[in-house]
Amino acid sequence: MSISRKLSRNGQMSEAFCTAMFLSVSGGLQDVYTYLYRGKVFANAQTGNIVLCSVKLVEGDWSAVLHYLVPLCFFALGVFTAELLRQKFQQMQRLHWRQLVVLGEVLLLFAVGFLPQSQNLLANAIVSFSCAMQVQAFRKVNGYAFASTMCIGDLRSGVEAFCIWRKSHEPHAKDRMVRYFGIIFLFALGAGLGSKSAAQLGGRAIWLSCCFLLVSFTLMFIREELEENPVIEKDLTAIRQETREIDRTLKQELQEEQRELTQSARK
Repeated sequence: MSISRKLSRNGQMSEAFCTAMFLSVSGGLQDVYTYLYRGKVFANAQTGNIVLCSVKLVEGDWSAVLHYLVPLCFFALGVFTAELLRQKFQQMQRLHWRQLVVLGEVLLLFAVGFLPQSQNLLANAIVSFSCAMQVQAFRKVNGYAFASTMCIGDLRSGVEAFCIWRKSHEPHAKDRMVRYFGIIFLFALGAGLGSKSAAQLGGRAIWLSCCFLLVSFTLMFIREELEENPVIEKDLTAIRQETREIDRTLKQELQEEQRELTQSARK
C-alpha cells in the first residue's frame, strides 16, 4: 500500500507520543525565544499577553498595547488558518494535512531567523501564528487531549491522572500521568535549550525549532510504515483479539461474582 493511501486511511501517526515529543520541545523553545530575544512577548502563552496588554492599556501606553495585541491577533489567525487547512486538505492523498501545518511552520520560523530585533513586532506575530497552527492541529497524543505549546492543560490532566492512579492503581491512569508529565518535561527542556541557544545564536536560535519540527514531520511517515508492516499488523491483530478475549472473560467472572453475592444476600 502506498504512503499516500496509508496517510489518507488514518491519521494516528500524527498523534504518536514520539511525534509529540519533538513538537513539545519545539513549543518550549519558541516561547522562550520570543520572551528572551524578541521583547518579552509570549509566543504561546496568550494569557500572559492578555494580562500585559490590559496593564499597558490601563496605563495608556499605546505602543506597548500594540506590542502584545498583534501577537494575540495573529494567534487567533493561526487557529483559523489551521482549521481551514484541515477542512480543505483533510482528504489529501500525498500528505496528511497536519504535515502541511508543520511544513508551513518550518518555513515561517526559518524566515523569522533572518529578522533583526528592530522588527520584533513582525517576528512575534509570525511565531504566534505558527504556534497557533501547531496547537490547533496537534491536540491529541495516543488518544489523550494535550497541548504541545503550553502546559496548563497538560499539568491539570497529569495531576488528575495521578490522583486517579493513586486511588485505583489503574494502568490506564498511570499511562496518562506519565505521558502528560513527560510532555511537560520536554516543553521545559525546549525552553532551557531555547534560553542557551538564544544567548549564543541570537535570532537564528529559532532554527533549532525548525529542526525539531522536521523530525516530527518525518516521524509521521516512519510510524505509519511500521503500522503497515505485515508482520507487525499480524501481531497487533493477535494482541487485539487476546485483549477482547480477556475483557470478555473478566466480564463473565464479574457477572458470576455479582450473582453469587446476590444469592448470598438473599440467604
